[in-house]
Amino acid sequence: MCSVRHVTLAAAAILTGIQAFAATDLSQLLAGVENRYNKPRTMSFTFEQTYSGGGRMTRSERGELYLQKPGKMRWKYTDPAGKLFVTDGKFAYYYSPSTNQVDKAKLKETDDMRAPLAFLMGRLDFRRDFKEFRTYQEGKNTYIVATPKSEKAPYTQVAFVVNPQYQIEMLRVNGQDQSILVYRLSDEKMNPALDASMFTFEAPPGARIVDASDQP
Repeated sequence: MCSVRHVTLAAAAILTGIQAFAATDLSQLLAGVENRYNKPRTMSFTFEQTYSGGGRMTRSERGELYLQKPGKMRWKYTDPAGKLFVTDGKFAYYYSPSTNQVDKAKLKETDDMRAPLAFLMGRLDFRRDFKEFRTYQEGKNTYIVATPKSEKAPYTQVAFVVNPQYQIEMLRVNGQDQSILVYRLSDEKMNPALDASMFTFEAPPGARIVDASDQP
């Protein structure tokens, strides 16, 4: 009986040690990502975006993403050409050349699935914005699955693929409508010189503007 008790206690101690190591390892990983993305004032990426679910056909798009703190981003699509999503810190503007229409909304209230990436433009704080984390290894990279704290978020889950340099290479966003958006980021640049006018939206001539920002 004594030996069984000792084995049980030893197993419990080992399990406790593994859990403590895992918690420390996760904390170091999250801190490394936060440290990487909280420092630069501006960033730019090349992105590939894949959308599926939500009752819509799967589609892939690509382009260039520019970020400026606080709260500004510009998604310039090259495929499809002319498509544009801009935030100026207060409002979000989405322009579709296929309909020649601009949709305007308050940034905090938009349900656009590009909005989750806004966390890269403020103070990145995983513990503040997410309540649960799971991690998996994918070769040298780590796959982090996080659940948002806010039930009002337009997404139910966000997953990150982080490389050993704490660089985010992929984000997977699960929407409230069962849709899935996958962003693959490359050509990351820290503190590129960006003109302020990039984040000032100007509607194309003749575009119809639908303004939801002044509605209750």
